[in-house]
Amino acid sequence: MRTYRELFSIGEFRVLFTTTSLNVAAGSVASLALGTLTYTETGSPLLAAFVMFGGPLVRLATSWFLLSLSDLWRPRTALVLAAGIGVVADLAQAVPEMPMAVRLVVLVIPWILLSAMGGSMIALVSDVVPEGTFIFARATINIAVGVMQIVGYGLGGLLLLAFTTSQLFLGAAACSFLALLLVRFGLGDHPPRASGKAVERSRAVNRLLLGSPVLRPVYLALWVPNGLVVGCEALIVPYAGERAGFLFAATAIGMLAGDVLMGRVIAPDRRDRLVEPARFLLAIPWLFFLLQPGLVVACLLAALASVGYCASLPLQERLVGRTAPDIRGHVLGLHGLGMMSMQGVGALLAGGVATLLGSDSEAAGMAIGVMSAGSVLVTLSLVRGLQRSRDGRSPDVMALPVPADH
Repeated sequence: MRTYRELFSIGEFRVLFTTTSLNVAAGSVASLALGTLTYTETGSPLLAAFVMFGGPLVRLATSWFLLSLSDLWRPRTALVLAAGIGVVADLAQAVPEMPMAVRLVVLVIPWILLSAMGGSMIALVSDVVPEGTFIFARATINIAVGVMQIVGYGLGGLLLLAFTTSQLFLGAAACSFLALLLVRFGLGDHPPRASGKAVERSRAVNRLLLGSPVLRPVYLALWVPNGLVVGCEALIVPYAGERAGFLFAATAIGMLAGDVLMGRVIAPDRRDRLVEPARFLLAIPWLFFLLQPGLVVACLLAALASVGYCASLPLQERLVGRTAPDIRGHVLGLHGLGMMSMQGVGALLAGGVATLLGSDSEAAGMAIGVMSAGSVLVTLSLVRGLQRSRDGRSPDVMALPVPADH
């Protein structure tokens, strides 16, 4: 399968693509509305940042015990429940004049519940597409996520000029409800991948994955270099000020280009060899921000660097190819959770470095250089470990025993 027409001829993939787009758009609009409302009521940038981007850190605290529910529940049931949680949460946030403490509770509870279903959607993608086409399908989903984040935040910003935050929450709830209907009536009722007790199984599978000398470097390569580079992106506003939107657009364009290249253009037998070069590409252009480049050059550097995010695709394929099907939801859920958590850590770390160096754009450029240097060093340190999971060099991880009850 090499064309989008062939990929979208799969009915269940069309449903997953569409519902992902709806959920990302709804989440972006609701997040912007809540961040705006929080900052207006509290005047706290930290609290506003938490309500918009703090979800992965909350989910990190609970996923250790719940993530295996991605495999223990029927995929359609998990996705319907996730969409339903989004509908209820957005409807609750739409209530005007709700105390901020209550809003935070309404926000955090869905984050905790969703930690149980983090890998359900991507694991189902790997089930419904033909063998050997996961990267193509995953790249296409990534494109939907990137585009709808841009659309969601852009549209949300425009809607805030004409509508109240309560009305934006209602619009987000409507999108989530439409996604719920599409999942319920557009997906087959696939059986669960495994059976057992959620807490015991979650802890056992986490130990298996993170204790593996083959898979641990893959997870670290997926999480840490990306997170440090997201720290670079977190300093775009201090660096560029009112022109930051151009840089954010450049990073989005680069990311989408990388997904198309890796998923559609580059031959499957060459993807695995491009992991390290793409990881270096992700970080090295940001080093030039130490020279305080002007806007045009900065945009070109940011776009070029963001192409390097495509290294995540063959690394995810290694996870899928080297783990048993009955833990695949957990495997991919752990990847997504760790990636988003490290992005939050990277943003906080970058902000701390910039604060130590000063408060002007020159300090932001220096901090961007420091974060990118850290990403390069981490990538170098993982080269040898990643060789264990490269094609033809790793043990058959799929044969490792995974206890259903422990």
